[in-house]
Amino acid sequence: MIEKLQPPVAKKIATEFEKFGDVRIDNYFWLKDRENPEVIDYLNKENEYYQQMTAHTQDFQTQLYEEMKARIKEDDESVPYLYNGYYYITRYETAKNYPIYSRKKGSLSAKEEILFDCNVLAEGQAYFKLGGMSISPDNKLAIFSTDVIGRRIYTIQVKNLETDEILEDKIEKVTGSAVWANDNKTIFYSKQDEVTLRSDKIFKHKLGTKQEDDVLVYFEKDDTFNVDIAKSKSRKYLSIESGSTLTSEFRILNADNPDGKFKIFQKRKRGVEYSINHYKDSFYILTNKDDAENFKLMKTPEDATSAENWVEIIEHREDVLLEDIEIFANYLVIDERQGGLNKIRIMSWDGKEEYYLPFGSETYTAYTSTNVDFETEILRYSYQSMATPSSVIDFNMRTKEKEVKKEQEVLGGKFDKNNYTEERIWATAKDGTKIPISMVYRKELNKDGKNPLLLYAYGSYGHSMDAYFSSTRLSLLDRGFIYAIAHIRGGEDLGRHWYEDGKLLHKKNTFTDFIDCSKYVIEQKYTSAAHLYAEGGSAGGLLMGVIINEAPELYNGVIAQVPFVDVMTTMLDDTIPLTTGEYDEWGNPNVKKYYQYMRSYSPYDNVKKQKYPNMYVSTGLHDSQVQYWEPAKWVAKLREYKTDDTILYLDTNMDAGHGGASGRFEALKELAKEFSFLLDLEKIKI
Repeated sequence: MIEKLQPPVAKKIATEFEKFGDVRIDNYFWLKDRENPEVIDYLNKENEYYQQMTAHTQDFQTQLYEEMKARIKEDDESVPYLYNGYYYITRYETAKNYPIYSRKKGSLSAKEEILFDCNVLAEGQAYFKLGGMSISPDNKLAIFSTDVIGRRIYTIQVKNLETDEILEDKIEKVTGSAVWANDNKTIFYSKQDEVTLRSDKIFKHKLGTKQEDDVLVYFEKDDTFNVDIAKSKSRKYLSIESGSTLTSEFRILNADNPDGKFKIFQKRKRGVEYSINHYKDSFYILTNKDDAENFKLMKTPEDATSAENWVEIIEHREDVLLEDIEIFANYLVIDERQGGLNKIRIMSWDGKEEYYLPFGSETYTAYTSTNVDFETEILRYSYQSMATPSSVIDFNMRTKEKEVKKEQEVLGGKFDKNNYTEERIWATAKDGTKIPISMVYRKELNKDGKNPLLLYAYGSYGHSMDAYFSSTRLSLLDRGFIYAIAHIRGGEDLGRHWYEDGKLLHKKNTFTDFIDCSKYVIEQKYTSAAHLYAEGGSAGGLLMGVIINEAPELYNGVIAQVPFVDVMTTMLDDTIPLTTGEYDEWGNPNVKKYYQYMRSYSPYDNVKKQKYPNMYVSTGLHDSQVQYWEPAKWVAKLREYKTDDTILYLDTNMDAGHGGASGRFEALKELAKEFSFLLDLEKIKI
């Protein structure tokens, strides 16, 4: 009988940590060693327990998988875009997991050239990811990178697009980010530290030479910074970006002179962020310089790039966040955010016209898309809402005519966006701050407190969680679920201050905001504690860890994907990938005030003897961002401490990393697991 199955019990080996007089005993620290057969055995036992406990849902999972898959247009393709004489297309074929990248010369009626068929490249691999792809200026060669483990460690190779042969050049153990100089034979790429996986080096490679002969162009000494290499839209400049959470610095080099020396654009200054866009004889700079918290736009001559030469183009505004720009010959386009909503602002360079694209909903996402040409009056952007499938739209900035190039198809014949209600409501946080919540549900739904509601949030790194459409989500909505996104502090949803109020010594606002949003949807009778579910991944998994410690009574179930829950151990270990670069987000625990603050909310360190909600926890053995041992240790400790018999599953993908399964259909199987967990708790099947 299922009821008699006993969950795995991890053995306890006490490891003591002491800092600032505070002693932490970690009984499950031993799970950190992925080379230890006992560790793998424990993870396998947890997987077996999960499989046995959910055996009664296997058919339902298959049904959900087939249902979600049936809505997807399997032979789909992207809207082509023209670059350097070729139309580029990404397409999928029926029943195949991976994309095919192709191009057509000069016309969409020209013969298709297959650049990369990822289905062929992925053969025999449990995991496959094509990283950066870069076409040489003469259109004859392509850089491509592949990861077959899921740890974001790539191998770069070069393909001759005229002969289809792969050149002998092979650059291993790199980030996958690479660009061409304009000579068609020099490649610049970034490489990470092999232990911490921090991207810290830029190398130069000449075709036909060995990797050990590559020249180190730049090494970033500050271990809180990462580096990357890019090429300007104008194709004139190569740029090295050194960036931390709070600070940025660029170095530039004319792409015609690959053996020249990169020069500093503007020296780093702590707390000053900037990004650069080149056009004609000038650079355009988005920056928070001079306390411009929500950023402003400035301009400088390309031969005088230091900050004293920068001239303001668009001033800072307290209520509008400048997120990005697109430059065209006759127009400047700005991605803005105001009141928690995306806005696209169009300005003519001659000053005669300025307007915003009109969007009617309050639960939408809109952003500029692939715009690689300066000399066009067509802006390509994307739009979607929680009930409206994603569209790619070409907008003529002169005539104001728009053409929908593609709207995501939802197959099966059952979807009609008019069957759903979208709304944005505002919860009041404990400090009086109003927190927006975007939601979608079936129109016939009654607010009687009996509806299952899945509340999702992220709330870190200034990453805004915009309202978006999902065809897979329909499997919940059509079974009576409400789906809601809490736009909590820690993201930039309502501007830069929204982020500042949810990081470092204000991080607890992220957690209390989510709890207050949970209470609000219960108070407003959208749901009740018996039917409320919470979901978050990575840093959003940290959020899940805190809320179940602080307010477990509010939730019937929680999904924690690759959760960052062992905050103290991870942030005190600077050999773990990404740790040092996180100090500006969470604080440096080697400083007492940050140690004490983080210690007070770290989910793993604050597990207590109490009742906990039903939980489904997922992770990947090769995860480079949140190491598998964090959720493994957390689940082991929860099993030891929880005082009830609620469900607790640990599901480890032994072949994948932070992003989960790599194929589009394999990812649906993971989603079917999550949905079946929720629907089984609600006793909903059909």
